[in-house]
Amino acid sequence: MLLCGFINRTINPKSVRQSRREGMKGAVSHELEIGLPADEIWAVYRALRLGELAVELLPNVLEKIDIIEGDGEVGTVLRLHFPAGTPMAENYKEKFTKIDDEKRIKEVHTVEGGFLQCGFHSYMVRFEIIEKSEATSVIQTTIEYEVDEQFAANASFVSTASLATIHETVGKYLVQQNSNGSTS
Repeated sequence: MLLCGFINRTINPKSVRQSRREGMKGAVSHELEIGLPADEIWAVYRALRLGELAVELLPNVLEKIDIIEGDGEVGTVLRLHFPAGTPMAENYKEKFTKIDDEKRIKEVHTVEGGFLQCGFHSYMVRFEIIEKSEATSVIQTTIEYEVDEQFAANASFVSTASLATIHETVGKYLVQQNSNGSTS
């Protein structure tokens, strides 16, 4: 069953703009500071490890991930499965469209299901790992979307809440592993 919405809604009205031809475009973002070097966090975020850890540590948020195509590089397609009763969709497909190791940026587009079933033309998540110091980094997540004008109210359902939960949990795990001398 598809429900076009989330329980936690966060949107910055200043980030939404209207275009008659393309529909409504907008963006929401979240930042989280982690006490680890940027390269260590990037090693997890750039490939498939982030999803593996999310499934392992937060099965109530992300139940399973199927690799449809690829090996974690640009062009990789995944099907994400969510626990029964999760608002929005039980599963959807996403594709890795950009991985920039120099700037530590990864972009992932929804290509089937999810928000695309709720009047959205596009839905993209960008992860950027920003070095704050040698031992501290910021995980910046931005969701950019475009929604058909007749479904413009659905833009209020776009939220970084579940991604923030994943970042916080994975971040704590990585810090703990680092303090134990383990690798992720």
